[in-house]
Amino acid sequence: MRPAFLPILMGMILTGCQILPPDGATRRGPAEVIDIGERAPDTAPSPEGRVPRQVAFPADEYAALEKTGSAALSGRLTLDTVSGTVVGRGETVSVAPITTYSAEAAEQALAGRAVEPADPRARAYTHTARTDGDGYFMLRGLPSGSFYVSGSVVDPTSGKRRVIVHQVSLSDGQHREVRLNR
Repeated sequence: MRPAFLPILMGMILTGCQILPPDGATRRGPAEVIDIGERAPDTAPSPEGRVPRQVAFPADEYAALEKTGSAALSGRLTLDTVSGTVVGRGETVSVAPITTYSAEAAEQALAGRAVEPADPRARAYTHTARTDGDGYFMLRGLPSGSFYVSGSVVDPTSGKRRVIVHQVSLSDGQHREVRLNR
């Protein structure tokens, strides 16, 4: 049950509203991606050790954000291991706006700690997709802004789930591709 905890945690932290398969849409410009996954631990947080949130849900910060838009994000979830590249098949990828609230959750997840479940109001601003059999995902209807894109993959060598988080910026009508890899 432990390997399934992290996707459930990330889903609670970064829950969303849209699941769409890849369709080969065209790319518009290079992706502005910042990899913040280098600090990610090799182990998933334990369900017993949830960290209390230090940041209260910032209603005013979220009220200034759009919930939907015309941007799209696609990519592939993979993990590089000593035995080769592992494809994130059937995994959840979450896209959440970068806020003080989501930054705390991302920081804790990368440190290997589970935080208390997200405030339900944050869910309306987060989008999720399930990867296909080759690790590809597609999300449409995203608003413009800066986002955390996150997923996790089990390293077959160690049996431990590895969290991968990138930052991506989107503009209205833009389609970006991201290589969600570590």
